[in-house]
Amino acid sequence: MTNVSAHPGQPHYINRSNWLRAAVLGANDGVVSVSSLIVGVAAAEPSHSAVLIAGVAGLTAGAMSMAAGEYVSVSSQSDIESADIVRETDALRDFPEEELAELAGIYREKGLSDETALLVARELTEKDALAAHVRDELGLSDTQRANPLQAALASGLTFSVAAAVPLLAAVLAPVDTIIPTVLIVTVLALAALGALGARAGAAPIRKAVIRVVTWGVFAMIVTAGVGYIFGVTP
Repeated sequence: MTNVSAHPGQPHYINRSNWLRAAVLGANDGVVSVSSLIVGVAAAEPSHSAVLIAGVAGLTAGAMSMAAGEYVSVSSQSDIESADIVRETDALRDFPEEELAELAGIYREKGLSDETALLVARELTEKDALAAHVRDELGLSDTQRANPLQAALASGLTFSVAAAVPLLAAVLAPVDTIIPTVLIVTVLALAALGALGARAGAAPIRKAVIRVVTWGVFAMIVTAGVGYIFGVTP
């Protein structure tokens, strides 16, 4: 089968949405959570050994938590999709005429005439009835189906890589400049993350950078504020 595109130089990137969402979530959480942890520890115990232990522990625990959380949540989505497909398979076997009418009704709602909608529904049913209903009734496609393992790997890996950035900055910085160094590196890392995520999805870069940096900094401010209220930081 030949795929013809009206804009071959500008392909669509919707097939990247599942793993890209998990990757951006993991990387953003890795930068923000580990940076906040390091700043809190450095404020209480400004030493490279304390920062290193806390940072490595936060990176390891966070990566495992993100991967496990993504796998469990996306698996739940996958279970729902699979159950719907099974129900659709049973309905096609037991009520083929009703399912044909339902499919034709979907195409009428999309703007086709009664005759054309029924013709399209019949031809697609003859070719692959289940595929037609899964795509047009359930709204599922191969590029958008839930993939638990892919989401878990993307989230866990990007969390680890992103969390290593503020950790490395803290370890390499002089003891008396750990906090400002980590904060500056974190903002730069968030900006880079927004740009990379936008580029991977061919989306506007400036908008993505502003969004990621704004919410990342906001999360760190809230974290620091909670620590100050409860006397965790001096």
